[in-house]
Amino acid sequence: MDKQKLKVLLADDQEMITKSLSTYLKNYTDDIHIVGVAANGIEAVELMQEHNPDIILMDVLMPKLNGIEAVAAIKAKNTNVKIIMLSTYDDDEYVRSSILAGASGYLMKDTSPTELISAIRALKNNNIIQISPDLVRNMVQNKFKHEEKNEKSNIEENALYKNLPELKHLSNREKEVFTLLAMGYDNEKIAEKLFISIQSVKNHISIIYSKLCVKNRFEIIRLANKIDN
Repeated sequence: MDKQKLKVLLADDQEMITKSLSTYLKNYTDDIHIVGVAANGIEAVELMQEHNPDIILMDVLMPKLNGIEAVAAIKAKNTNVKIIMLSTYDDDEYVRSSILAGASGYLMKDTSPTELISAIRALKNNNIIQISPDLVRNMVQNKFKHEEKNEKSNIEENALYKNLPELKHLSNREKEVFTLLAMGYDNEKIAEKLFISIQSVKNHISIIYSKLCVKNRFEIIRLANKIDN
C-alpha cells in the first residue's frame, strides 16, 4: 500500500521540526509516506539515494552541507525528485538561490499544515514552482526598492565594503543588515527598511555575528568605524 503513496523525505537539523512535520503529515493525510529523516545536507543526499523519494522537504541552513548545496547535489543525481525548501528566512536571495539550484518550491516554516500538504500534492504531477505569497510580495517590493537606490547610496556602500574586507563573507542581504546595525537601527526598523520579518532580521544578525566573530552591536559599530581610519 505504501508503494502507492507519495514518498516524502524530511531534512532539517532541528528534531522538533521533523517530528512535528512527521506527526501532522501522518495524521492529516493517507496518501503521504515519510520514508526518512535527515539531520544535515549530507544525510539528505544519502537518504535520497537509498529511498528514492518523490518529494523532499528541505531546510535551508543545515550543518555539513546546507540545504541549497544539498539541492544541487541531489538534482545532479536525480532530476525527478522534487524539493520544497522550508525556512524561517524570507530573504529573496535564499529563494532565488534555492530555485536556481533546482528546488521546486520555497515555503515558510509557519505555513499551515493544509497549505503544505496542498503544495506537496500539487508537485506530484506537475512542475509548478510553489512559493509563499508573502515571499513573492517581498521579492517584488525589494526589486522596486533596489531600483530606487540613488547613485550616492551605491557609492557609499561600495566604499564601506572596500574598506571592510571582513564583509566579503556576508551575503548581500547580510551586508544590508550590517550597514543598518552600524547606523544604530533596531530590529523593527531594519525589518521595515528591508521589507522582511523581525524574525528574519534576528536570524541574519545571528549569522553576521558568527561570520564576523563579534558578540554584540557595539562590536559591529566598532568594526564599521574602521572606514574612518
